Amino acid sequence: MERTGSEHVKIGQMRMAEQVAAALRDRILAGGIVDGSTLPKQEELVAEFGVSHPSVREALRILETEGFITVLRGNRGGATVHAPDIGTAGYALGLTLQAMQVGVPDLGAALATLEPLCAAHCAQRSERDRKRVLVPRLRELLAESEGCIDDGAAFTRASRAFHDTVVGFDPNVTLRVVVKSLTSLWSVQEEAWADAQVSRGSYPSRADRAVAQRAHQRLVESIEQGDADETARIAGEHLTATQRWVCRTLKDRVIDAASARSRMRFRRG
Repeated sequence: MERTGSEHVKIGQMRMAEQVAAALRDRILAGGIVDGSTLPKQEELVAEFGVSHPSVREALRILETEGFITVLRGNRGGATVHAPDIGTAGYALGLTLQAMQVGVPDLGAALATLEPLCAAHCAQRSERDRKRVLVPRLRELLAESEGCIDDGAAFTRASRAFHDTVVGFDPNVTLRVVVKSLTSLWSVQEEAWADAQVSRGSYPSRADRAVAQRAHQRLVESIEQGDADETARIAGEHLTATQRWVCRTLKDRVIDAASARSRMRFRRG
């Protein structure tokens, strides 16, 4: 069956659009077009790539569908760039796990395996790095959680910030991106759980919160001393203990990654 002339034109436009989209995508990923900046106007892209306006519009549609840009229509419109980051990775991972109907305890088990490894890597950083950068930041977060220990929901949020920070200091970039995506996803589940427990008056007691706070303090001390094995042990025991509270309530719950709460968390990621 022969293609008509109009079909050849459409196929040609699609191929050109894909090439333009690929070129712009590569620039974004390489940092040549920075996050938050605006792409050149369509007329400029037409002139630069030597293609038609329909090809450029289709290229922008491709990039918008992929999440690389947001296009605002109208006289003041334009295409704002969104470079992929940990939040992007975490959101995509979370949606995948939710589509696979993965349960909250399964996510917790993965973190209980990987997060202690990240904590141990923090303890293995240079003494100068640990004492000048990492430990001071963790002590700031300890002070914040101590200050809100009487407010269950606020204490959970502060505690989750502590965990996110520990993972965020892992020197291995690949592990940091993967595990921080998981900690952010777990934080969504735990923070929702905390809000529900507070409203029901069944949030863990102040004594239980104090136990979690002391575990964080011991973790910081072991990181400061550079004791990787002890750091991993403390982190593993602490995660097992605290996850028990959440999983007891959410044992049959599928991971939530698509709610407004999730999107907001990953947008900050």
